Formats: sequence, C-alpha cells, structure tokens
Amino acid sequence: MRKVIVGVFTTLDGVMQAPGGPDEDRSGGFEFGGWIMPYRGNETGDAVGDLFAKPFDLLLGRTTYDIFAAYWPCFETDPAAPNYSAGGAHIANTFNAATKFVATHHPETLTWANSQAMRQDIGAAVRELKKTDGPDLVVQGSTELIHILLREDLVDHMQLIIYPVVFGKGKRLFDAGSAPRALKLTHTQVSSDGVIVARYDRGGEITTGSFVGPDPSPAEIARRRKMS
Repeated sequence: MRKVIVGVFTTLDGVMQAPGGPDEDRSGGFEFGGWIMPYRGNETGDAVGDLFAKPFDLLLGRTTYDIFAAYWPCFETDPAAPNYSAGGAHIANTFNAATKFVATHHPETLTWANSQAMRQDIGAAVRELKKTDGPDLVVQGSTELIHILLREDLVDHMQLIIYPVVFGKGKRLFDAGSAPRALKLTHTQVSSDGVIVARYDRGGEITTGSFVGPDPSPAEIARRRKMS
C-alpha cells in the first residue's frame, strides 16, 4: 500500500503560507512571503533531498499545483545554460516526470505534464489511491488538502521543517478538523541557524492520564463541578 507523506515548511506557530517568495500567496493580506529564504542551509536542503530521494508521485492542492506549474516546467535544465543550477534542475526534472494527483474543480485546466485530477470526494479518492500500485504520495504545500488528509486520518508520515519565526496569522498546518492521533518522532535535527527538522510516523491512538490521585480534594471536586 502506498503511504501519504506530508512535507511542510512551517513557522513555530504553525503557519505554512508562502514560504518561497513574496508573490507566492498573498491571500488574506499575507505580507511575509519568502520567510524561509534567510535560513537556506545545507541541513534543510539535505532534509528536502531526503524527502524526494525515493520514487514518488505528487499529491497537490490546486493553489500549490498552480505555483509549481508556473515554475518547475520553466526551470532551466540545460547544463550549458549560463544560469544552470544542478540542484534545481534535478528537482525540476523529477517533478516534471512525476505523476501529479491534483485536488481541483477544473480538471480541464491542468496543463502540467503527467497531471491527473482527483474526484471531488478527496478523502475517498486518496484512500483508493493508496491501495493502488505505485510509489508513495508526497504532499508539498497544499494547506487545504492537508487539512482534509488529517481530518480523514490518511497521513502516514510527516516531515516538518520548523523555522524560528512567528507570524500570528496566515494559513496553518493544523486546524480544528484534524483527527486525534498520536505521532512517533523518528528523527530530529537542529540546524546551525535554529531550524528544526522533525520526522513523525503514525503513533496509534492518543492515551491520557492524570496527575490527580484517586481521591481528589473537595476543592478539586468543586472545580470540576464549575467546569461541567
């Protein structure tokens, strides 16, 4: 069975909007686009490289699809070109060749090669897609799609690259619809400039406990009554 792997650039307060540039996504009046750029380093680059080291298909929301489709097919991949970047060209070639499964209301407008629209019950579509033969499904960006995947409990693995900034507003990784789920930390790394790379696998059901013993005080009993 295929796994759904979510890779996210996020701030400390969970904002993932427009990490790559000022004009990437200004919706909602967001004015901090490009916030990962001052922190570009080998550690984060290696983490992103690891995410795409194995064969994969892309699972994308429409906004992220449009951002990628306007960039990667146009990226210079000719080694003889003066502005050639080997790392960027590798990503471009890999993304262009990958199958892109897209959550969209307008499948006829998908112009990037190897793009396929998913039917509108996205949770059911991804659940069926996971049962098919093929490589794992990697999600990049795609906030609304991630919310659906978390709500439907379809995420198998997460890589969070967490930057030491706080915005207080913007599109966030988690919303109130996420299904309760424990996670298992499988890898963590802190870069020299304070960026945290954290990888999580599914960890089963949430377990709880209590600091209060079996005989709560009268004050605690009274407090509980006030809360109910």
